Amino acid sequence: QIIVDDDDSKVWSLYDAGPRSIRCPLIFLPPVSGTADVFFQQILALTGWGYRVIALQYPVYWDHLEFCDGFRKLLDHLQLDKVHLFGASLGGFLAQKFAEYTHKSPRVQSLILCNSFSDTSIFNQTWTANSFWLMPAFMLKKIVLGNFASGPLDPEMADGIDFMVDRLESLGQSELASRLTLNCQNSYVEPHKIRDIPVTIIDVFDQSALSTEAKEEMYKLYPNARRAHLKTGGNFPYLCRSAEVNLYIQIHLLQFHGTRYAAIDPSMVSAEELEVQKISLHTSNEQEEQ
Repeated sequence: QIIVDDDDSKVWSLYDAGPRSIRCPLIFLPPVSGTADVFFQQILALTGWGYRVIALQYPVYWDHLEFCDGFRKLLDHLQLDKVHLFGASLGGFLAQKFAEYTHKSPRVQSLILCNSFSDTSIFNQTWTANSFWLMPAFMLKKIVLGNFASGPLDPEMADGIDFMVDRLESLGQSELASRLTLNCQNSYVEPHKIRDIPVTIIDVFDQSALSTEAKEEMYKLYPNARRAHLKTGGNFPYLCRSAEVNLYIQIHLLQFHGTRYAAIDPSMVSAEELEVQKISLHTSNEQEEQ
């Protein structure tokens, strides 16, 4: 746990796993309901392959600028000048805002945006954003749970939702209220400030909290982004479709292998291994198209 602000109550919790010699790790930012450990499947798999990954849980911040400033201080504290960011839902929005915030002296080497959005107005909650801090925790939890999938689900998805409900229970009123505020207060991403950053967009074809319009908007914003589609996975594909998500993360990070922005220990990379990955992704894409 790390405190980087003058305010001692703002504590960042994080898991930092994998080789510390890597100076450009992949950092995971959770959704509204998530804590740092919702990415345990990614941490286990990716560190096993030689990557350095950091999963974060942000403290209570009430606006995007304050979050970006705190996150910059955290990176300074960890002595990381450039990082790759994986953001899920709100985490993805904050990752884009941070890339925009630091565009003059860039800190974000690349972005992986999972079920994410670029404009908070899609939730039609901008008018309530200022009242979340007044609401009791049980009401806030109800708002978040309203976006979780219901109805018959396969076992992995059901487990993923149970796990997220459990994580949601562990969050206090101010944590939830501040995240919902960040999620809904009127703001959008300015694409011209981050257009040179390599982006992969991961989204699902089944039911998730994101509307088709929100997804289309993301494609328009990042016309050159790689798109990684999952047939199913709901709101939390990193939990219930972790093998596919982990493969897409590796494919995304491939482009940095052999550079100083590699997130992987160079001794862990072999040419054959990379070829195998490319082929397996190609095959899985063809199967999805059929």
